[in-house]
Amino acid sequence: MNEERYAQHVRQVLNHGLNDIPPAAARRLEAARHLALSRQKQVEPRLALAGFGAYAFKSGSPIPYLKQTLSIVALLLGMWLSFYWHSVQYVTELEQVDTALLADDLPPEAFLDNDFFEWLKDDSSAE
Repeated sequence: MNEERYAQHVRQVLNHGLNDIPPAAARRLEAARHLALSRQKQVEPRLALAGFGAYAFKSGSPIPYLKQTLSIVALLLGMWLSFYWHSVQYVTELEQVDTALLADDLPPEAFLDNDFFEWLKDDSSAE
């Protein structure tokens, strides 16, 4: 509300001095204004490969919500990479244990592990 009041006050002050401007200067100012507006209308955004990113992130871009879409895609890609990396690590650990079991290179401490005994019980009950 204060901004509107301030804008009205500025407009009143500017309009107050409008009558003091000589007619020749007023015509030149009006011509300059029309020239600036005509040049502004002629400028259209051009989609170039190098400048597309800057144009696409403006509020009037042809692809709405591009920032949000790219953010979601980046987040999903990061999550997928994280899950993939952890699954590869898990499978690698299992491969090492299986290889050690098959090669009889398992250290004696592994046989003292309670999880190993549970695995043996579950495996023997399946037969």
